[in-house]
Amino acid sequence: MGIFRRSPGNPSPNAAIARFWEWWPEARERLDGDVPEDVAEQITEHVEAMHPDLEWEIGPGPSLTVSGGGVGELRGIAERWYRAATDDAWEYRPARAADPDMLDGKLQLEDHEFDLTYVKMGLRADARRARVDVTAYHPDFLFLPEETQLAFTYRVLDWALGEDDVARWIGDVAAVTGEPMDALPPSMLSAVVQQVAAPFSEPAWLTGEGRTPLGHAARVAVRFPLHRQDHPLCDLYVAVALPYAHANPDRLPVEPSSAALREFEKSIEAMGERAVLAAHESGDGRRMFHLYVDPESGAVAELDQLAAAWPEGRAKVSSQPDPAWEVLEPYQP
Repeated sequence: MGIFRRSPGNPSPNAAIARFWEWWPEARERLDGDVPEDVAEQITEHVEAMHPDLEWEIGPGPSLTVSGGGVGELRGIAERWYRAATDDAWEYRPARAADPDMLDGKLQLEDHEFDLTYVKMGLRADARRARVDVTAYHPDFLFLPEETQLAFTYRVLDWALGEDDVARWIGDVAAVTGEPMDALPPSMLSAVVQQVAAPFSEPAWLTGEGRTPLGHAARVAVRFPLHRQDHPLCDLYVAVALPYAHANPDRLPVEPSSAALREFEKSIEAMGERAVLAAHESGDGRRMFHLYVDPESGAVAELDQLAAAWPEGRAKVSSQPDPAWEVLEPYQP
């Protein structure tokens, strides 16, 4: 299996994706087992044109994976590459798949070979965050820098769960030089994650109360858990602000405004995978909807139309690229 990372450059993903799939059949015909050095360089160049931090690897199957390494900012580019595939001779993936069989083998990382049978992990499930915190141990960590320890740990996590599930369910990750108490082999990680994930088969809403900047009552609702990997094409943040005409003395919405706001929310939900409503907050006579949308799907134009038809005052729609979903971070538990 070959693993490569690109050098820095200027991304141009859409055109680069099209060029990749136009070129790829020619390269694929030359791949039979080993990857010739010149073909590896050409693959790197084509992947490099999509984004400088993407990774690629060729595995059994045969298969080709173009991966963002769990970085949310890159997930949408890898997904667009995957969906644009025009060739079905191989298996293609936009994220590393789980491969538990690799946990019994060896991994060559830089100048060091790890025997994976010695890996142990301390696992702490946090139901409040819907995350599993991991402390990884290998006896060879004693002789290696922290950067190498963590690189090794994340490779093991990818094999145990798959890259997307690592991003969904794994919280804090640390590498240690002493074996944790009650440590388990990484093959047990999947079972622990399933226990944490089981209550969240369907997203719920967390609600809270606070104060607006003007000191009035505020209500916030946040979809939880909400995973970037479940909405890979939604890398444009959109805020929709709707004034409401009917409020209580705390300036929170009451009927019939409450019903109108619920109908607006249903219109967003009807957009399907083109948009995901992440949170909304009400106060001072206004509800702000926080969404992420696929910028190539026409979702923004549809939201503009919905806002223009809002009957209770002048609505406002604003947007900005946010492939890493950074705007949402203050709303996460």
